[in-house]
Amino acid sequence: MSAAAQPVSGISRREFLYYIWGASIALYLAEFAGLIIWFAIPRIPEGTFGGVIRVDATRLPDINAAPLNEATGRFWLVNLDTTNSQGEERMYQASDEPQEIVGITALYKVCTHLGCIYAWNPATNRFECPCHGSKYRLDGRRIQSPAPRDLDRFPVEAVDVDDNTIASSEIVNGVVQPLNIPSAELANVASFKVDTGQRVDGTVETLLNDLTGGP
Repeated sequence: MSAAAQPVSGISRREFLYYIWGASIALYLAEFAGLIIWFAIPRIPEGTFGGVIRVDATRLPDINAAPLNEATGRFWLVNLDTTNSQGEERMYQASDEPQEIVGITALYKVCTHLGCIYAWNPATNRFECPCHGSKYRLDGRRIQSPAPRDLDRFPVEAVDVDDNTIASSEIVNGVVQPLNIPSAELANVASFKVDTGQRVDGTVETLLNDLTGGP
């Protein structure tokens, strides 16, 4: 005759309480960690440097015209088109640039050399740093050293009156590309949103002064 099966003992009351206690502690720690992360991440309001700065579409400079000085956002807004002869003394296509440069760009106002604040010089049609003489083309490309790289850029987004996105800057190989808006959509753009919390370093290219036909 086979032996009777031993009854399977269930979880004890003490073990059950231990499990409940452990789960409660884990849940508490997870909520506490979430609060720490929430308060650690800075929440910068729109309209403040480090957050999103809106620029009304009516303020956009003409093609290849002098840049818009956006003081709050600490950037220059430029409207580029090397296929257009208008303003070619300010914006032109260099011999080592195989593709046209067309679109809207936001340039950080700090020189990439030692952090001085550069300015647009209407007499020479270029950006110039008063500290050590670095010079840049309208799109931020270096004309003259000692700046080690082109000007840094911020991504730009074009939106309509309902804040729907029409077009956004693309980042290709670590470089913020000019925002090229289809002509059919231009009339629908109400404002441009520049994210000053996402500064992207400028690239290192040959100085325009070192190219044949440079300024």
